[in-house]
Amino acid sequence: MECNLSQAEARLRELGVAVFDVVGLAKRLGELTDRRGRRGRRYELAPLLVLIVLAKLAGEDTPSGIADWAANRSEFVVQELGLTWSRMPHHNTFRRILAFVLDPDEIDRVISQHLTSLEGVGTSQLIAFDGKTVRGTINEKNPRGTHLLSAYLTAEGIVLGQVAVESKENEIVAAPVLLGGIDLKDKIVIADAMHSQKALSKQVTTAGGDFIWLIKKNQPSAFEDIEQLFAPKTPTVLGNYLPDDFTAYEEGDKGHGRLERRQITVSSELKGYTKWPDFEQVFRVDRKRINLTTGEIERETVYGLTSLSAAQASAKQLFGYVRDYWGIENGLHLRRDVTFREDRTRQTRGCAGRVMASLNNLAIGLLRFAGFTNLAHARRLCNSLLNHPTCLPIGLTLT
Repeated sequence: MECNLSQAEARLRELGVAVFDVVGLAKRLGELTDRRGRRGRRYELAPLLVLIVLAKLAGEDTPSGIADWAANRSEFVVQELGLTWSRMPHHNTFRRILAFVLDPDEIDRVISQHLTSLEGVGTSQLIAFDGKTVRGTINEKNPRGTHLLSAYLTAEGIVLGQVAVESKENEIVAAPVLLGGIDLKDKIVIADAMHSQKALSKQVTTAGGDFIWLIKKNQPSAFEDIEQLFAPKTPTVLGNYLPDDFTAYEEGDKGHGRLERRQITVSSELKGYTKWPDFEQVFRVDRKRINLTTGEIERETVYGLTSLSAAQASAKQLFGYVRDYWGIENGLHLRRDVTFREDRTRQTRGCAGRVMASLNNLAIGLLRFAGFTNLAHARRLCNSLLNHPTCLPIGLTLT
């Protein structure tokens, strides 16, 4: 016996299973501007985009794969999405939509609004931002490719905002624009050394947030001050050592054939001795890796500064923030590259590469919101469920 969508949803909710809200997403995507002319427009924009998202959740990443996925489920998606057309779009239709119909800035804004409107999203504090080149957009006319700067809630897997870095600019120019579109009140913003800029620090604190910047030699004065502060101590002429306020935290783990130890040392002693705005503490992170097979040892030292005071963030808490920042590579960029095959999907026409990256952010956010951490497994599960649509609601994801 077939069961309808509402009955399936009700039963699944009784079982504690999360259901993907297709209707809410379609309504949100309906806010997007359709830049096609009315004449010859066969398919409405919002349902087309919903089909792309559903196909992505089920494991498809190319326009051809998305078109095949929709065609193989045409009867069901027409019924459940209430479509006015029965013939599924050709893959070239999806290509044109991605490349020429959408305003990339608008779709990033709408996706962010949808994800942050989900119940409970946005409660975590740490916002990491970092850049990524969409390598599938690189060609002779665009050798640099599309480069995107994203702000990411590390604990929740949600992209709060994304902006393109223009070909003649760099991330330093794009960062104030990105952060200017996000509510930073009571948030902690963290980024690599490129963004350790005084003006950006002031922007964050003025907006009610705090910053954690990693520091390298692009800020020579701050770098040298911090490096000197944490340099090995030398005794005074009397053989004593000057007191300090250093606090430290250390942890380690073993795996993948190596042993790793990490330690952070934190101090407030430079406060008042530097012109950096609103800064409270500096820190040094030391990492030591031992290859258990070869015995080879790798060492790395990273410096940083923050507007968080010692009362706001202990050495252990600061270490956690820095560790979570490094997780943006695995949590967002690697998932887009490997799980969603972003760099291997050629998207060189119009804005296709950037729009596809935005839809990847949306799919990642929806799956993380549903409780998944292994997104490859999640997509296989979604595909399995959507292969039997007569008794399961479209867009179902299981926690």
